[in-house]
Parts: sequence; C-alpha cells; structure tokens
Amino acid sequence: MKKYAYFLAAAFLVLGSCERHSLNIVSTTSITDASAFNTASRILNLVKGLYGSARSGNLLGGRYFIYNEIRGENFINNTNNAVTGLTTWNFTVTGTAQEVTGLWGAAYATINQVNTFLDGMRAKGDAIVGTTLAPQYHGEAYFIRAICYYDMLQLYARPYWDGNGSKPGLPLRLIGITTPGYNNLGRSTVDSVYQQIITDLDSAEAELPAIYTGTTATTDNCTRAHKNAAIALKTRVYLSMGNYAQVITEANKLVPAAAPFSAPSGVPNTLVVNIKTVFSSAPNAESLFMIPFLSTETPGTQNSLGLYFYNGGATPEYYLNANGVIAHTTWTATDARRQFINTTGSVPMLTKWPSPSPYADWVTVIRYAEVLLNLAEARVRSTNTVDAQAIALLNAVRQRSDATTTFTAGQFAASTDLANAIVEERNIELLGEGFRSADLMRLGLSFPSKGAAPQVDPTANNYIWPISATELVDNQLCAPNP
Repeated sequence: MKKYAYFLAAAFLVLGSCERHSLNIVSTTSITDASAFNTASRILNLVKGLYGSARSGNLLGGRYFIYNEIRGENFINNTNNAVTGLTTWNFTVTGTAQEVTGLWGAAYATINQVNTFLDGMRAKGDAIVGTTLAPQYHGEAYFIRAICYYDMLQLYARPYWDGNGSKPGLPLRLIGITTPGYNNLGRSTVDSVYQQIITDLDSAEAELPAIYTGTTATTDNCTRAHKNAAIALKTRVYLSMGNYAQVITEANKLVPAAAPFSAPSGVPNTLVVNIKTVFSSAPNAESLFMIPFLSTETPGTQNSLGLYFYNGGATPEYYLNANGVIAHTTWTATDARRQFINTTGSVPMLTKWPSPSPYADWVTVIRYAEVLLNLAEARVRSTNTVDAQAIALLNAVRQRSDATTTFTAGQFAASTDLANAIVEERNIELLGEGFRSADLMRLGLSFPSKGAAPQVDPTANNYIWPISATELVDNQLCAPNP
C-alpha cells in the first residue's frame, strides 16, 4: 500500500516542550509520540504546533492570500517567475505547479496534525488537562481544521452556486493518519465539506473561550481562536455558500443593530480609528485572528505578502494594476486607504506589509471590517431591498477612512446597486488580503483580463485550480478536476 501523501508518522516529533517566546508556536525540543500527551505543558505545545503548521508560508503564512489576490484583476505580474505564481496569475497553472502541490500539501499536513491531535486528546489528553482546558483545545483544533478546508475549497473546487454544492469538493479527512497507507479517499461534495466546516465552527464557538486572560492575553486574543473569531469565520463561510440568512444570524452576535459597531461580548473587537493601525500595530482590536511572525520566525523564502506586493519599495513580484480598483472613481483621492499605494517608483505598489526582509509583518486573517461588510451584503441580498442597516454598515467602513463620503438610500435605485457598492467597498477595503478571487467566484463573475492574462469565465475549466498531482498519484480514489 502506498504511503499517505501527507503522512505524519512523526506528527508530534516536531513539537517540543520548551518555548522561547509567546509567538514561538513551533518548538524545537523533540518529544516522542508515546509521551506527547503525558503532561499539560506538552499538550499546550501541541496546540501551539497546530497554529505553527497553519502558519506555513505555503498556507496562512502568505501564499493562500497571494494566490487569491493575483487571480483577480488588481495586480500585474512583474517578474515572470513561475515559482511565485506566474501561472496562477495568467490561469495556465497545472497540477504539478508549486502553488498547487504546495498549498494542498501544507493544508492537508495541518488537517492531519489536527486530526491526530484530536484523536490523542480523546484517548489521553483530555484527562490530563481537565474539563476546562480540554474543550478549549478541541475548539482551537476545530477552528484550524475549518479554515484549512474552507481555504482549499476556494481554489480547488467549484463555487457553491454551481449545482448547489453538488460538485466534487475535497477528500474529507477527519481521522489522524500516523501509519503508512489509508491514502485512498474519494472527494466529498462541496456541500459536504462546507457542512463539516460549519460543524467544526459551531463546535469551536461552543468550546472556545470568549476571551483570553493572563499575561499573554493581548497577543492570545489575536493569535489564538476565540468565540468571536469562530463566529466571524462562519459569516465568511455562509457568505460563500450564498446562505445570507445564516450570515445575518451569525453576524448579529458580533454586530449591534446600530452604530457604533463593536462586538457586544468576548474580545471587544471593533474598527480601529486609523486603518493604518491594522497593519502597523499588532495585535489590535480590529483583528480577530492574525498569524504572528518575528524577525527570527518568518514566512520563509518567497512566501511573504511584503515580498510579493512591496518588497521594501524595490522590485515586487506583483504591482497594482493601473486599470484595477485603484482607478475606480468611487475610491476618492482623499481616502486614507490610498496611503497604502506607493507611487514613488516606476509602478504602483501595495504597502500594507511594509517591513523589509526578512518580512516579519503579521498577517491579518480575519478582521472586524470584513464582518461588517459580510453582514451588509447579506442583508441586502436576503431582503432585496435598499436596507438601512446595510447602508449604515457600509458607511462605517467607508467613513473610517473617508469622512467626505456618506452613502444614502437615495443613491441606490435598486437593491442590486447597493449590493454592488458593498462588493466594491470590499475590493477597496480588503485589497491584497486574499478575498478578490473568492468574491468573484462566489458571485459567479468572470475573472477580468489584466495585462497579458485573459478573461476567464465561470464555465471555463481553469476557473478553478487543478487537483494536486501529488494527491492524484497517491490517492487512487481522488478524481481530477476537468
């Protein structure tokens, strides 16, 4: 029997029992699989190791967000480097490409680490850490598994609207693999994978702490999963499914009916006054979940957002498309978000992640502004009206950076006009943060042409990525994408 493609027989051998820094979530002192769950401190390091795995440069450390941005129309390739996503940018990517195999491998390695951890907790760890910490640790693991499966669906599977989730999704692996074999598993439907994601996030919400306390609370409330983070991620998931009623149900837990908007319980998440603070000051109140880095713990070579989009003002891998969102007249010249556009060189560059090499900027994965926009869009699409709360939410995001603009009901002749304005605001507010491809796909829109890259329509085979060639070799039951 062939070995499992993401076999982690030493899943816990890479996790240690010492910690140099609160951000050092991957340790260096080896422990054996047999002793991994022997003490509470070792189990805590296993939990941190789950975050460390997700922090891979091929996944949440950088590349997932990069691929979703460069598939959209807002960036132009600058280096013709196949290693840094050229074929993803121009939609000629194959199943053997580094981005396809690398992200798939990193995601399933993390999923298997989560599964192995959960198996070990149920067998032994729960009794070691007790009835307070055991549910929390389970919740953190569920959260990480959910975000991995969600992220993979956005690239390797057809969007939910295509067949109402009936199209092939992903191999849904929920049991830890610690011995060779067990690689053969067919693809569950898109809907089945989404339902597992929701199940994981519902469990995470129930079991995670509302807020972390103690000496590391400020950092933990941004870098470890908590109830608000799980809820916020559910609003993203339901939006991708087109389940707008559930977006509203979940978002209402985090967003009051009227301004000022701030989470009513748990971590006091809210919009920070200055958008620049989100990226220059970590942790911060707006960021519900972040991936932390130190100068000694970076995303790794050719993985960081800073390298791809700014590179310290030198030659970036991708620069801003002059015909993309930065050219839109709805984005006013005095908007504070334009401070992230550097035009001093030969090409415009995005400077949200300005640190020079070795690129230690923290990566914001979920922030409160997204939740407000998720709720605004869901309210409009669910009611088909020019919804007053949706306008208030849209104004909250816009006026944080552009006090000169106020949206009013009279500006929108129909609900579709308001929905389009909210999607446009997402394109401005979340530029570079990994949303553009997923937004185009969930709405059934074409990828616009940019530079030498052609338009790609929703019916085209290259609308989504191919399945990893490595998976197809090692998993005889996994069907390829057309």
